[in-house]
Amino acid sequence: MILEVAILNVKEGETAAFEAAFAQAQTIIAGMPGYVSHELQKCIEAPNQYILLVRWQTLQDHTVGFRQSAEYQQWKALLHHFYDPFPTVEHYESVF
Repeated sequence: MILEVAILNVKEGETAAFEAAFAQAQTIIAGMPGYVSHELQKCIEAPNQYILLVRWQTLQDHTVGFRQSAEYQQWKALLHHFYDPFPTVEHYESVF
C-alpha cells in the first residue's frame, strides 16, 4: 500500500469554499480503481493549511490510473484554483 501526502495551502478567505468543493471532489477519488481510503485534516496552527492523505494499492493507481483519467480533470477543476502555492505531492511506503 502507498500513502500519498499533500500539504495544501488554501488562499486566504477561501477555506469554506475549498471544504465545500472537497466534499464534492472526494467522491471522485473514492471511486477510482486502486483507491483504499483518504482523509483531509485542517491545521490548528495555520488555519489555511490542510493535509491530504490518500492510500492507494499501488503507486501507479495514483500516478497513472488517477492522474491520467477524465475524473482527474474534474478533480482539478474543483480544487486546483484554491492552492497557493501549488502543493508538492509525495508518496510513502510502510517500513514497519
